[in-house]
Amino acid sequence: MALFTISDPHLSFGTDKPMDIFGRNWENHAERIRENWTRLVGKDDTVVIPGDISWAMGLANAEEDLRFLHNLPGRKLIGKGNHDYWWDTLTKMNRFCEEKGFDTINFLFNNAYFSDGKIICGTRGWIDEIGVKKDDEKIIKREAQRLEMSLTEGQKLKELYPDAEILVFLHYPPLFGSFMNDDIMNVLYRHEIESVYFGHLHGVSPSQLDTEFYGMSLTLVACDYLQFCPMKIV
Repeated sequence: MALFTISDPHLSFGTDKPMDIFGRNWENHAERIRENWTRLVGKDDTVVIPGDISWAMGLANAEEDLRFLHNLPGRKLIGKGNHDYWWDTLTKMNRFCEEKGFDTINFLFNNAYFSDGKIICGTRGWIDEIGVKKDDEKIIKREAQRLEMSLTEGQKLKELYPDAEILVFLHYPPLFGSFMNDDIMNVLYRHEIESVYFGHLHGVSPSQLDTEFYGMSLTLVACDYLQFCPMKIV
């Protein structure tokens, strides 16, 4: 068994939202994800997808995008991104997947999972590239609370699996350029998290990224940054 991650697939099988308008690098990107995923990921592996799953505006419209993921090998742990307007309560999403037979999909939402010797925690996070406003502060504090809830559940799992490292998956980077999400970072450090994976950023170069901050590794896993190829963690 192995653990992989890839973020921001931006699927649009149920709506007209071609990603190649953002550049030739996105041409036929869903098929490229499928080919790479099928080549690398086995049925007993797990893939964490921290957000921007689908362009759908409602859960019913996300059906074909979720079906696409369900039909790929392995278990999928899905987090929320800023474009996931289809996202609903955990109860409704679980019921939807049960009705559709999407039994390879679980949602990372105020909870935690054990997989492949690791404990998976996370939340969406938040960053405003044009400056934090008053409304953003409320969102940031709420997301920090959600991360706290997830890590609290992760600590419960660690009692069962004491040797398992807790990994955190965010959609937004906790640190980028001059912006630092202090609330999120405080939660991460209080729980002694050493490895954080995130998406959201597109068209960036490695030189623009902070890959380490006071002993914490920060890894961008947006699908275009990974050349639409799931990255193996363990």
